[in-house]
Order: sequence, then structure tokens, then C-alpha cells
Amino acid sequence: MRSGMDGAEMGWELSTAVVLFHEAVARRLGLSAVDHKALGVISRTGPLPAGALAARLGMNASAVTALVDRLERAGHVRRVPDPGDRRRVLVEAAPGRRPDLAGVFAELGTEMNAFMTRYDEHELAAIADYLTRTIAVLRAQTERLAEEPQVSDE
Repeated sequence: MRSGMDGAEMGWELSTAVVLFHEAVARRLGLSAVDHKALGVISRTGPLPAGALAARLGMNASAVTALVDRLERAGHVRRVPDPGDRRRVLVEAAPGRRPDLAGVFAELGTEMNAFMTRYDEHELAAIADYLTRTIAVLRAQTERLAEEPQVSDE
């Protein structure tokens, strides 16, 4: 690779930068990064069962229950009956409670758009392909790790 980093190093650097950025955004809201990402999933997908949220986040059911409890106590989400199955509960974003991060993400978007103008159509297609495949790999690895038994320090 031209940057002097191989794919694994670049992937690690990208992953770390993204996690640290979202940690900073979450801190601004008084949340943890995982709580912030969960709130983002809920806001974008609409109401969903806790099990589906757990799968999307690569977490087990008890961890997601605790996460939803925290978000509910903070007023960010609420549990509502599933209109299609009254035995099931859905988690939805609390109406009118979406955090205002327009400034944070507007600046990020401006900076990203500014440097993206350096690339031609073919380079942008390669970048889009790289990002799409990176997202797919990260989602698959998240699912794999969620299914494996936890490693103990013993």
C-alpha cells in the first residue's frame, strides 16, 4: 500500500479512529459509545425488539437489557408493545428526544466532502467499494465474536 501500512494496520487505525470519535460524541451526550451507537441504530431503523438490537450490536440479551434500561432512564428510548404481537415489546427512540448533533456531524461532513473532491470518479468508486467491504467484514466479525464464548483472564 502506498501509505506504508498494510490492510490489517490500516483497518486497525480506521477502527480505532472511528471508535474514539464516537466515544467523544457519546461523552458530549453523557453516554457511552455503545449506548450512543445503540441509540443511532434505534433511531435509524425504527422500533425493534431487543433481540434484534442485540444482534445488530453483537451483544448478548442481558447486556442489551441493561443498555436499554440506561437509555430509557435517560429518556432517550422507551419500550412499547409490538402492534403485530402484543406479547412482544419493541424499543423505540423517545419522540422529540433525538440528540442534536447537527454541528458535530455537519463539520465532519464538510471536512470529509472537502478532501473527497481530490478523487476522480474511478477513485471514488474504489473508495466506496473499500468502505462497503470494510463494513461487511466488520459486521461479520462482530457477529462471529458475539457467538463465540467469552475469553476469561484465568
